[in-house]
Amino acid sequence: MIIAENLHRSYYIGKKKLEVLHGLSLHIKRGEKVFLCGPSGAGKTTLMYTLAGLEAPQEGYVSIDGTRIYDLGLRKRALFRNQTMGFIFQNYMLMPELTAIENASLATAVRGEEATEKVKALLERVGLGDRMDHLPNELSGGEQQRVAIARALAHNPSIIFADEPTGNLDSRNGRQILDLLFELADEGGKTLVMVTHDPDVARLGDRVLTIRDGVVQHES
Repeated sequence: MIIAENLHRSYYIGKKKLEVLHGLSLHIKRGEKVFLCGPSGAGKTTLMYTLAGLEAPQEGYVSIDGTRIYDLGLRKRALFRNQTMGFIFQNYMLMPELTAIENASLATAVRGEEATEKVKALLERVGLGDRMDHLPNELSGGEQQRVAIARALAHNPSIIFADEPTGNLDSRNGRQILDLLFELADEGGKTLVMVTHDPDVARLGDRVLTIRDGVVQHES
């Protein structure tokens, strides 16, 4: 489903070139839960953003269901992301002025759709049936991440990208969030690609790809 071949991505810090991805290749099957692990600065988040069409590689390509996403123009690539992908971030990335149901409806709103019963049902499912009209600052960290999960799933994407989604939560809340995310992903046959620094979390997936020095150093 996701194919990346020979990805190169580098940045300049002053005159110094920092190579983050160094000829990295991987294949991810439909419905897999794949965890990206490795030390800080290894390129995990850059890789995830590159797979998601957010950071173009300087060499190589990313293909999703046969579509080379960086061959698409910016507008078509954004539309492809909206139709195909959901995103969950460590810092939740909720709009502070919007209620839980409004935040959860953002991806569908971009497509010109009203907040639907499906969004309400998702918020019920993630345990926020009585918190739909609350603003983010009225919700706990775990509740905010539940809103983010509902937002990521509201438009029924085939792929979910998650960047350290439990990093700001305690172990109890973090495990609840992961269990909920896995359950919802399994029900929809969704592919999950998650960045984590926690080896105990990574062991919950189907595969662990250890990234070091810009390549996949180890797979388990």
